Amino acid sequence: MSVIRHSFIRTGLILVLALLNVTSLTAAERDLASASPEEVGMSSEKLAAFTAAMRGEVDKGQLAGIVTLVARHGKLVQQDHYGFQDLENGVPMEEDTIFRIFSMTKPITGVAMMMLYEEGKFSLDDPVGKYIPEFADLVVAKDDAPNGIPMAELAQHPMTMRELMSHTGGLTYGAFSRSRVDTLYSEANVLDRQSSLQDMIDKLAQIPLRQQPGTLWHYSVSVDVQGYLVEKLSGKSFDAFLQERLFTPLGMTDTRFYVGRDKASRLSREYTSGPNGLSSPENGEFIDPVPFLSGGGGLTSTAQDYLRFAQMLANGGELDGVRILSPDSLTLMRSNQLPAGMTEIPGYPGNVFGLDFAIVNDPAKNGGMSAGSYWWWGIAGSWFWIDPVEDVVFVGMIQNRNLRYARELQLRSKELLYDAIVD
Repeated sequence: MSVIRHSFIRTGLILVLALLNVTSLTAAERDLASASPEEVGMSSEKLAAFTAAMRGEVDKGQLAGIVTLVARHGKLVQQDHYGFQDLENGVPMEEDTIFRIFSMTKPITGVAMMMLYEEGKFSLDDPVGKYIPEFADLVVAKDDAPNGIPMAELAQHPMTMRELMSHTGGLTYGAFSRSRVDTLYSEANVLDRQSSLQDMIDKLAQIPLRQQPGTLWHYSVSVDVQGYLVEKLSGKSFDAFLQERLFTPLGMTDTRFYVGRDKASRLSREYTSGPNGLSSPENGEFIDPVPFLSGGGGLTSTAQDYLRFAQMLANGGELDGVRILSPDSLTLMRSNQLPAGMTEIPGYPGNVFGLDFAIVNDPAKNGGMSAGSYWWWGIAGSWFWIDPVEDVVFVGMIQNRNLRYARELQLRSKELLYDAIVD
């Protein structure tokens, strides 16, 4: 009996050591393999010009700091960090600086949803009310009454899961358009960070839809609703699902809904650029956990972590032997879901919309990105894209709330990078 027990303990120790070795190997191998630009059909000289231009924005005082990563054919060909993550205290930008990625959370939430779709948890044409009973009988605002309460009409059809995942379900944000429904969102504080996802659902159930489901694309809280659905469909908390099914398998070691005190020194400050230079509030938000797990904008991450997520998508749903999604699911996500009669999404010329991604349909209006490229960005300026034609993946991390400037920088980055492709 003692011999058996000794053998069992010895075997257990071997297994533990083996697991520790796998963990260390995974950490060591989490960066993509590197290649020279010429090995993957890019010009070193023009790629250097791209890097210099991005650094130049810091030198001109438009940015405190920036991190950029470029991969082609699955190989890392450009990696740069420059400037400061904390200008006031002279803390330099680093490769592992943590950023508030805001709406770059949305594609991650969309992938989580599609994982559940593959498991048969829902159909894209199911009514959302099948899984959120509070949404079963939503009405639609028709016009404003004298007392400020919108007159309502019945929905022409129930909001579907497809419409929810393509911003065509009738929801709004309360911040990016003007309507009485938007005012009601604001008054209800729908996305209160100190509340729960259930609280959000209860508030939304009392507010009419801004427009009829399936009639137009309108940027909205729909991805926060998707985060709630991940919990309902999986039986796990949203953060636990992402950690177990996405972040751990992909080696995304610094991505979560808060930074934590142990990593707070790595969190970049958030800035706004203006006529008087850069200004920044105190760097407190997102350090400690909050009840509200925002699928639309709550994650913090690093450029390296997000590159692993984006490269998984570029590879057809797999990275380093770990399959997250099937190619068929990704094809659905980057297929145009706009209602009939809509040729592009408002504010984004030459782009249509899929399931939680924008999709380029006119390269001339998008800095040369190939038709079919899919992408999104965050309100603090971070941006990424995946070009399946040129097999390019890009991740850029900044923290600048000047939205016009951020959009201009994003376009310039595309123009310079596509100029560097020679083969």
